[in-house]
Amino acid sequence: MTRYRWVVMGLIFIVYTLAAADRANIGIVLPFVKKEFSMTNTEAGAVVSLFFVGYAVMQIPAGFLVKKLGTRIVFPIFMILTSLFTGLLGTTGSALAMKLNRLALGIAEAPLPVTMLSTMNRWFPTQEKGTAVGLFLAAAKFGPVIVPPLGALIIATLGWQYVFFICALPGLVFAVLWYLLVVDEPARSRFVSPAEAAHIGSGLPATPTNRTPTVAPTSPGTPRFTRLDRIIRGRSVRPIATAKETFASGNIWGLAIGYLMMTGIINVILAWLPTYLTNVKQFSLMNVGFVASAPFIGGVLGNIMGGLFSDRVVGKRRKPTILISTVSTVFMMYALIHAPNEPVTLAFLLFLTGFLLNVGYSSFTVYPAGLTTKDAYPLAVSVVNTGGQAGGALFPFVTGLLLDAYSWDAVFLFLGASSLLALAVMLLVVEPVERDAKVTTP
Repeated sequence: MTRYRWVVMGLIFIVYTLAAADRANIGIVLPFVKKEFSMTNTEAGAVVSLFFVGYAVMQIPAGFLVKKLGTRIVFPIFMILTSLFTGLLGTTGSALAMKLNRLALGIAEAPLPVTMLSTMNRWFPTQEKGTAVGLFLAAAKFGPVIVPPLGALIIATLGWQYVFFICALPGLVFAVLWYLLVVDEPARSRFVSPAEAAHIGSGLPATPTNRTPTVAPTSPGTPRFTRLDRIIRGRSVRPIATAKETFASGNIWGLAIGYLMMTGIINVILAWLPTYLTNVKQFSLMNVGFVASAPFIGGVLGNIMGGLFSDRVVGKRRKPTILISTVSTVFMMYALIHAPNEPVTLAFLLFLTGFLLNVGYSSFTVYPAGLTTKDAYPLAVSVVNTGGQAGGALFPFVTGLLLDAYSWDAVFLFLGASSLLALAVMLLVVEPVERDAKVTTP
């Protein structure tokens, strides 16, 4: 059996790393842009937030677009547009031009995660989706790992404008590669064997034909998970199949609200951490580059470990990792109020923050796959992602307002309270569980 789906996953990882770098580069240049254009914290927050305004507004249209045209057509077009607007950010000569370009970049980049999530939903069987989405969202954190140290070096040698120019180039190449290598349906790919296509379509582990398993695999609906399912509201659900059912689903909107809170927290760290390290901790440019990468190194590991945990330990349940992230983030935000000034110690604290915050982060976007049919998934994940990106738009702007009026302590308290609200909402969302016919749904 071929393993071409993991080649596709590798391409997705690289592409989303590039897309994440295109949105994350504003963080390392923000102190310099703010100084050059004489911005207040609120204005700087608006520069960050306008990307996510465009990103959020475009999510649901992107879902309809992917459903109508397919990922092979939609992805290359919007990858090229993303690279174009990234490069144009380096040519801006005013705060207004910076804001408008960031808005356009958000609109251009919005269809990319929808296409990639839709591709993973079609290219991976159920028991591998958590791992795949964990890798996908790890890529979203790997971009911010690369950008701060690389951006600091580029700024020190060439100037802040070249951060955008250099980030823009690779996307053009990968737009072409995607069109050549990835098709909408795995069975139609010339690189996929019939056995792999059957494995993807069955949703069951592939077993070599010359071997008989000595132990039957444990079903996710077996009694050993009964107590956990009572806690997380695990039950069988009828898959959502239409747009009307998607918009009427309380579970989908609950996911969107929880994702709003957690994405907002991540994007405050993404956009404002270099400014915090520069102005509050008084770190040098190279130390800023080093320390600002730490939460996203933790995020890469957190997303991968969270995906593996939900797939292999808790029977494809997604809510447990989300609950771990929401609870632990409350405590980590309180810890950051008392953050040390020593770079290595602070980097470790931020690493731990990023790890715990991201253990459950990938579950928000794989969750709708258990609630919907494959055809309904792009729209459902678009609704959830709209909530997430609304948080990405709102939270950095609110951070600017809080900094102009109060201090960073108020910011961390606000983020901790937001994580607590996400916990409360997610406790109400149903966990979709596959069950054997012999198992009675509680």
